[in-house]
Amino acid sequence: MKRLNQQEIDHGLKTLSGWKAIGVGTSAEHLEKELKFPDFVSALAYVNRLGAAAETMEHHPDLFLGWGRVKITLSTHDAGGVTEKDFALAKQAEGLLK
Repeated sequence: MKRLNQQEIDHGLKTLSGWKAIGVGTSAEHLEKELKFPDFVSALAYVNRLGAAAETMEHHPDLFLGWGRVKITLSTHDAGGVTEKDFALAKQAEGLLK
């Protein structure tokens, strides 16, 4: 899968809500979003739903789970940065919030 350039990443971000591109053009390039939940149980339930979706897509995010919060980090390690796979999973993550 092809690593996206800055313009492609900027375009993709316009289709999402609250996501940021971090480290574009570097070896640490990724998409990131932090979500807030009313409690730990709600945050954990969301992580479980996202984990199931990620497994189906065979594309796995880095996740931080804390009390009432989840931080999602997406990058395609094989491509060395952000690809269409990351945007596809970000859209899945958004849909799981509804």
